[in-house]
Order: sequence, then C-alpha cells, then structure tokens
Amino acid sequence: MVPKSFIWRRLHSLMGLWLVLFLLEHLLTNSQAALWVGEDGRRFVKMVNSLHNLPYLQVIELGLLAVPFAIHMFWGVRYLMTSKANSYSIKEQNPHLNYGRNKAYTWQRITSWILLVGIMLHVAKFRFIEYPNSVHLGSQTFYLVNVTLDKGLYTLADRMQVALYDENQILEEEALLENRNTEERVMQAAQEAKQQHSLWKGPFVEYNEQEALLLTAAQSYKQRLDWTRVLKKQKLSGSEVVAVAKDFGTATLLTVRDTFKSPIYVGLYTIFVLAACFHAFNGFWTFLITWGWVLKMAAQRFWVCIALSMMAIVAFLGLAAVWGTYWFNLTS
Repeated sequence: MVPKSFIWRRLHSLMGLWLVLFLLEHLLTNSQAALWVGEDGRRFVKMVNSLHNLPYLQVIELGLLAVPFAIHMFWGVRYLMTSKANSYSIKEQNPHLNYGRNKAYTWQRITSWILLVGIMLHVAKFRFIEYPNSVHLGSQTFYLVNVTLDKGLYTLADRMQVALYDENQILEEEALLENRNTEERVMQAAQEAKQQHSLWKGPFVEYNEQEALLLTAAQSYKQRLDWTRVLKKQKLSGSEVVAVAKDFGTATLLTVRDTFKSPIYVGLYTIFVLAACFHAFNGFWTFLITWGWVLKMAAQRFWVCIALSMMAIVAFLGLAAVWGTYWFNLTS
C-alpha cells in the first residue's frame, strides 16, 4: 500500500509545477506594462481584460489558483516545520555540507518563508484592498481606483481616456442629488406608470410617451445615484484622486503604476520576484528528479542549465514590471 505521506508529497510537487506555469503567465502579463515603451501599457490592458472577461472567472480563480496555492502552502509549511538548513560555511562544524544542492535546499526553505508572507500580502493588496470598484451605467461599466496624483498622471489619463475626480468634484456630484423631493417625485411617478402598465391586459402594449419619459427619468436618476454612491465609497486621503476607467485592465494598470511609484514597494517586490523565481525553478528541477524524468547525472546538469536560464528570463520579466512600469514607461 502506498504511504499517505508519499501521496501528499507528490500532490505538493504537482501543485508546485502548476504554480510555476501560473508564475510564467503572471509575470509575462505584468511585463507588458513596462517593456513596450510608448504604448501606455496597451498590451497589458488587453491581456488583463481578456482574462477578466473569462466566463465563470471566480470559479476559475478558486479552482485553479486558490486551491492549488492552499494545498502547496499547507504542506510546504508542514515541511518547513520539520526540516532545517543542511548547508554550512567553511568555518562551521560540517564543511562537507557545502555543496551547491545543499545551498539550494537551504535557500528553497528561506524563499518559502518570504513567499508565504509575500503572497498573502500581495493577494490582499491587489485582489481585495485595491481591487477596482465597478458601477454600471446603462450598457457601460466603469471601474474606479484610488491613485496618488502626480504631474504625469494628467497627460496619461488623457491618453487613456480616464477621468480623474478629487474630493471637491465628488462633493459636487453628491450635491446634484441632495434634493430628496426630486427623487421621491420621480420614483413615485415611475411606480405609478408601472402599475398602470401592469393593469392593462390587452395583447399588445401601446406606446405611451409620458410613461416612457417617466420610466427613463427614473432609470437615469437611479444610475446617477449609483454613480455617486460608488464615488463616495472611494475614501480619499492626502493627494489621492479617483481614477475612472472604461475597462478593468486600464484601472488595474493605474493601480500597478501607482504602487511602483514608491521606492519601498519597488524594493519589496524586487525581493518578492527574485524569491518566487528561485523557488519556482529550483522546485521545477527537483520535480523532474522526484518524478523520475531526469535520472542520469549528465541529464541533471543539463536541466540545471535549463532551469537557471528560465529563472533568469522570468525574473527579468518580473523585474521589468517592477522597475519599468512607472520609472521608465508611465511617468508621463
């Protein structure tokens, strides 16, 4: 009978491979906000929109991302608690445990702790705290995010057809809807029109211009009310403004740009990207050996070169997004 520990280790390994593939896709997408200089992140916006418009997106996120991450992280933490570093410096007691694979094993554990904290904070920031709010106005959906105002944002917003609202403009929008009597009259008239419409029992509905105007006015008022409520939800602080975009990808790009205006975030995400790339591709190499795909020493050395090359390429894509999104591509 196959031991349960063997099965769980293999499942942990498989989930790790799946996350390597996700890392490739994720950093390839993010790099497009920076590498295509002069395009204002259009390729990033297009790719993010295509992902965001997938049917059953929340089910996909839960089944193909949240569950694999949870399994890999749960068993990874268990292994972290029961393992320890097995590489030492020359000055320490076991100079023989100073081989490259011993060091890789140790750094795999170190990067595990970095990723455990980094992934949770990253998901909290971009998936929940700073996730764009949306509002539907007729057939159009708008996405709202808070960003810190800078001089380059004015011209960038104009090129990307993004509207900017400061605190005073939000108060002006709210003032337009302060007359509750107007709201009550419009909604009451619309309700009466609906009731009269429902009482008519003929096989066809005759066009009623007054009823159409009332219902349209009520719908328009409700949309304005929803719009103002969403604007008020965006609690502004300091020099922040609300950026209103016509698509999810543009709103996300503005959030990424705003994040990497901060040297602190640039430094933290540099560590995060390097840790993720090392952990992913060192794990990929051990996956090949664990599953018996690469056994001979010559093949192992060859695949070490492949893994290091892939690590360098993907790290470049990730660091390009961190360092290039604001500092090179979207400063103005």
